[in-house]
Amino acid sequence: MELKQFASDVRKTALKLVFEKKASHIGGAFSMVELLTVLYNKILLVNPSNPCNENRDRFLLSKGHACSSLYATLALRGFFTMEELYTYTENGSYFTSHINHKVPGIELSTGSLGHALPVACGLALAAKKKNQTWQTYVMVSDGELNEGSNWESILFAPQHKLDNLTLIVDYNKIQSMGTVAEVMELHPLADKFRAFRWEVFEINGHNLDEIETAFNAVKLIKDKPSVIIANTIKGKGVDFMEEKLLWHYKSPSKEQLEEALRQVAEEN
Repeated sequence: MELKQFASDVRKTALKLVFEKKASHIGGAFSMVELLTVLYNKILLVNPSNPCNENRDRFLLSKGHACSSLYATLALRGFFTMEELYTYTENGSYFTSHINHKVPGIELSTGSLGHALPVACGLALAAKKKNQTWQTYVMVSDGELNEGSNWESILFAPQHKLDNLTLIVDYNKIQSMGTVAEVMELHPLADKFRAFRWEVFEINGHNLDEIETAFNAVKLIKDKPSVIIANTIKGKGVDFMEEKLLWHYKSPSKEQLEEALRQVAEEN
């Protein structure tokens, strides 16, 4: 499937899911759609029919509250059916409102922030020690970089020359209680990573070509980890959701759903 269409389908699926289940976090789910689209269609070595293959690449979503877009991505790639997906948040369903490792294609249950990067460092180090070639990718939110556990990991990874580890920062600049600048300023973020001895790539996180180019460039880096700082827009693709803190929490009404679906379809 053409990448732009795939991204549009992810947004439509996530929107319907969040609407039907009266769920939340659609803003942060939308900011990472293009990143997931490129990862799961161009970069990750994964097999939907054998999601536990020991040679697979590992992708960990640390911002587990934004799971609707990852669940939608996996469904569209064939890891499970849409019927299974629509058990989301129901009693007894593995499709919980924060990402759940019991869902095919999910490596780690997350949502309590600051956990996935430390785990990813362990995975990458284990692969190195066992001379295995699979790669580890982990996506964090910008607000999540308030967590000290991430900065311990950011120190750890270059010390162990984890060139098989790629960190993706979904830098949409809005966290749960306000803008990143108001709550805990990260600027200059790229310089911080460079000071911690990471290879840094700064991109437009909604430009499919830029995203693919950055992920391919990462593969050439040796002896240190890489970070892709993806400048994104919270609620991307729907004008009344874009850069609005409200959509960290709110689910759309029927009228808002219809308008959002129209805008997503038009953008494609």
